[in-house]
Amino acid sequence: MFFSVFFCVPVTAIAIAAGAGGALVSAPIVLGAVGFTSAGIAAGSYAASMMSAAAVANGGGVAAGSLVAVLQSAGMAGLSGAATAAVGSVGGAVGFLATLI
Repeated sequence: MFFSVFFCVPVTAIAIAAGAGGALVSAPIVLGAVGFTSAGIAAGSYAASMMSAAAVANGGGVAAGSLVAVLQSAGMAGLSGAATAAVGSVGGAVGFLATLI
């Protein structure tokens, strides 16, 4: 019992840290891979398809604050402080859940 309690806590902490760190590192990479780049939305990408669908749904323009607009902002300028906290929190939660499996 004594060994299992002290062994599980560090493994859980490592998994949470790895999940949070992995999410923070991979978020900009994933955004760029789907087409949300620092130069704008890449032609022919998944992001371009999302932008086209959003523009058609909104009568020709992409609405401010929509998912496409927020992701494009993150792709161009990086994640804001709040977005960084949210992505890290979700990654940490996924790391914790992975220890339960």
